[in-house]
Amino acid sequence: MRRLIFLTLAVCWAIPLLSQAKHPFTFEDMMALKRVSEPVPSPDSKWVLFAAVDVNLEANSKTPHVWVVPVSGGEAHKIISDQDADRPRWAPDGKRFLFLSTKEGGSQVWIADFDSAKGNVTGTHKLTSVATEADGPLWSPDGKNILFISNVYPECADEACNAKKLDEDAKSPVKALVFTHLLYRHWNAYKKGKRNHLLVISAEGGESRDLTPGDYDTPPFTLGGQDDYVFSPDGHEVCYASNHDKVEAISTNNDLWIVPVDGGAAKKITDNPASDTSPVYSPDGRYIAYRAQMRPGNESDRFRLMLYDRRSGNIRNLTEKFDQWVGSFAWATDSSKVYFSSEKEGEAPIYSIEVKSELVEGEKGTEIHVHGAKSNATPMIGGANDDLAVTPDGKTLLFSRNSIKSPIEIYRAALAAPGAEPPAAFETQEVCTDEAGKLKPGGCKAADSGAAVQLTHLNDHVLSSVAMMPIEPFWFTGAANEKVEGFLVKPPNFDPHRKYPLKFVVHGGPEVPMGDLWTYRWNAELFAASGYVVIMINFHGSPGYGQKFVDAIYGDWGGAPYEDLMKGLDYAERTYTFIDKDRECALGASYGGYMVNWILGHTNRFKCIVSHDGTFNNESAWGTTEELWFNEWEFKGPLYANRELYRKWSPHLFANNFKTPTLVVHGQLDYRLDVSEGFQLFTTLQRLNVPSKMLYFPDEGHWVLKPQNSRLWYKTVGDWVDQWAKK
Repeated sequence: MRRLIFLTLAVCWAIPLLSQAKHPFTFEDMMALKRVSEPVPSPDSKWVLFAAVDVNLEANSKTPHVWVVPVSGGEAHKIISDQDADRPRWAPDGKRFLFLSTKEGGSQVWIADFDSAKGNVTGTHKLTSVATEADGPLWSPDGKNILFISNVYPECADEACNAKKLDEDAKSPVKALVFTHLLYRHWNAYKKGKRNHLLVISAEGGESRDLTPGDYDTPPFTLGGQDDYVFSPDGHEVCYASNHDKVEAISTNNDLWIVPVDGGAAKKITDNPASDTSPVYSPDGRYIAYRAQMRPGNESDRFRLMLYDRRSGNIRNLTEKFDQWVGSFAWATDSSKVYFSSEKEGEAPIYSIEVKSELVEGEKGTEIHVHGAKSNATPMIGGANDDLAVTPDGKTLLFSRNSIKSPIEIYRAALAAPGAEPPAAFETQEVCTDEAGKLKPGGCKAADSGAAVQLTHLNDHVLSSVAMMPIEPFWFTGAANEKVEGFLVKPPNFDPHRKYPLKFVVHGGPEVPMGDLWTYRWNAELFAASGYVVIMINFHGSPGYGQKFVDAIYGDWGGAPYEDLMKGLDYAERTYTFIDKDRECALGASYGGYMVNWILGHTNRFKCIVSHDGTFNNESAWGTTEELWFNEWEFKGPLYANRELYRKWSPHLFANNFKTPTLVVHGQLDYRLDVSEGFQLFTTLQRLNVPSKMLYFPDEGHWVLKPQNSRLWYKTVGDWVDQWAKK
């Protein structure tokens, strides 16, 4: 009896202790999270490969490793731990997979032997040893070849030539560069006369061959997303994207090309003057699906889902009636439909679209023409999803998912059998973990048709000890009397009777929305954890609300978006009485940096400003950026032809109004918005005697990516806001 009483008391004591165990999210917590990549299903549909990055804060390093998890559910386990390993891709037989590793210096393609019965790797060996390194490998469906990207000298015809030129460059005491055309540098690096090319090598090893010779980048630069190259189902050809326009700095004209693997000239299959990207063959080999924009020079035009008929050469727009951007996508295994993600109101739901055909009698018999389904896209799965993949047996859709409270994990959903009715709208089922966030014995239970089930749980341990608050959307009337969406995050241990200072975060892009989304660089939960309310507004220019809403920002940078932001903040102050409107700080990066610079000259309502990599002078920014198409679209032409519009919305012309204490942050290697923009802003603030500080990173570009630099960034930003808004 005494033992029973003791156990009862122990449980009673433990309950409040457990409830108090969670602590506010810290930077160290964030660095302890594993950064999960896209799912890669095995040919037998039993396993899912993925990479996960471990951050070592003290070593200032990020190291990827390859993991595997059963499609049916269960514990994920690391299968390559004795070396860094990234981007796994299966061999067609499922007995091997390739991956990238720098174990022996430089990024090279390696091959791992896989025991499917036990889910383990039994050995690894290096396949490539190219001096120009290897990236983005793919195994051909016929098992014969491996495709990869290498940054080569276009004048070189073989590996020996590339190796010689690299060695000469390294040994030369002269580091001067000669430029003959624009786009001589991009994002954070000078191009130095090299180009991305697609190389192919036998799966058994040997010399690689360049499939895309010429002074062009193949594939073009991308900030992520699906590959811009793919093997045909029979392995005989490769389809890829490449931009062959003369002046790349003002062009978004990526076209699709096909080239035989065994050698031969490439053939262009699209003539759209805007961007065509992300080709994926249908499993039956009949079509190539891809994403396309229609307005040349506009990198934020709507992405459509297109179909290229390999027999007739006809091209159809499957999403003509769908006024959202198509994100990552995957074919159904019977080639009857395509699944895709699409940004919508701060999330990225998954949709499906039928690939319907009709018979048309022609002079030489029957020809198939593809048409978009009349119903267009059918919503399937809510949440913020990406990286779609279908298991080869056609039974399971795999995808990554994140939220404001959780970084990327891999999910699965059961798919309807071919010809059957699609499942009802998906709902997330938390059936894999117990109340403490620990994986239940036996792992995930089989999901009902139409249910999304979390498959990996690499971050449960960290997140289960952290107190986070959910995101709360709200709507208000913004510019042009149109509805605009905002989001609020409360601090942990929130007390509705208290007054809280506010961090007003302005997103970049400008066409990069905020919402129920995870980020490591401007993490709203981490901003809130130190006792702040966080407000974010998807102002005019943000995707997820129709293309007309996106287009409203063109030529109006400081107009409708600024009006939305101010009206959204006014609404939040009226509605949420716990916000202390006398203790507010505005923070932004990239376009968000531009906007807080604009705010700096147009209102004194904020106690402080944090301006990261923002435009200060629209005129000088045009002359120092590399992707000129962006500025010339946004301001409707080059500077010399439309100078007044650049000046109309330039923050530097309103410097006489600057009074708000401002922290300026910029990286030396930022070639999108040159570091001179930050220096000009800081110089101006200092000469005006406005309280100001500059955080300068000599080794970072547009983003602060190195772990210890990131720690300094968060501390400096947090201290600045505390200094002015928390007291």
